[in-house]
Amino acid sequence: MPPLDPRDLEEIVSLTEPLWEEVRGQRIFLTGGTGFFGCWLIESFLRANQKFSLNAEMVVLTRSWPNFLLRCPHLANNPALAAVEGDVRSFPFPEGEFAFVLHAAADTGDVRTGNTTNGALSTLSTIFEGTHRTLEFAATHGTRKFLMVSSGAVYGAQPTSITHLPEDYRGAPDPCQAASAYGEAKRAAEALCAAYAGSSSLVPKIARCFAFVGPHLPLQGSYAIGNFIRSAIASQTIRISGDGTPLRSYLYATDLAVWLWTILFKAPALQPINIGSHQALSIGDLAREVQAALNPELTIEVVGRPLPDVLPSRYVPSTQRAFDELGLRQTVELRDAIQRTAAWHGWARDQEHHL
Repeated sequence: MPPLDPRDLEEIVSLTEPLWEEVRGQRIFLTGGTGFFGCWLIESFLRANQKFSLNAEMVVLTRSWPNFLLRCPHLANNPALAAVEGDVRSFPFPEGEFAFVLHAAADTGDVRTGNTTNGALSTLSTIFEGTHRTLEFAATHGTRKFLMVSSGAVYGAQPTSITHLPEDYRGAPDPCQAASAYGEAKRAAEALCAAYAGSSSLVPKIARCFAFVGPHLPLQGSYAIGNFIRSAIASQTIRISGDGTPLRSYLYATDLAVWLWTILFKAPALQPINIGSHQALSIGDLAREVQAALNPELTIEVVGRPLPDVLPSRYVPSTQRAFDELGLRQTVELRDAIQRTAAWHGWARDQEHHL
């Protein structure tokens, strides 16, 4: 995989510059370092470490460091980056103190794609036991601030009467549905953070994440925006498997990284903060936005038809708390985010002019 665009990394570092002095000479431990979130956290840290001469170190938990470096060879031999290999549920604790721990590991299994038999068990185990293991590591290795990367799935299904889910909404997933495993596990993980906060000097911060777009997001799978971008790059019909009415919102990965770093360093303890975009649009409108951004001549196929008297589902956060408490805001508009993502995957802006 190619490196992230230096302009993206510069945006992140520029918007987080006042935060980094706290990291000078410190060590950071990161779980989930090889995923979408992790890649952005690693590269933005390395950029800040170099730019501000922080002399800091990041240790990344991964199942296979050689495999990760095969995917991201540009990160090899960086003296500020090291690895511990293992499963998040049982990894060996690296020696020494780590002032900051970011827990971004999460196994969604096959829950979101419908294979809930094995996927639910794997998801519950990985998230709950993995969070417990990581909190125990942090509590015994000098950690001051702990970032729990949680999810908007903790709220369960969003009522159609609520346009933007606030953090104080008390809804929850149905625990008797295997497909709720991801949200239930994230709720339990947040409860673990609260338990450790009461029994140690650890200061847990909780980020509830919604939907995102950017380099490293898989273009094949259960993410509609990734599938649409893949089709547009390949000049294929953009196919909507449902009726196109569900409402979603998308935040670009540079903003995601800025929000995560800011929540780690500045958010109050145990005060969940939503991360996402408040700009809702339907899946049908998303397909049209990808079409307009990448290839206006493409056709869009909608397979399903809306059911009468059924309101569209929603999954859209309120970001008011992020703005009020931390001054966080969306800086990259969706069309720009789509084009930056496609460009990382090889799409050229010149293609627009040849169509």
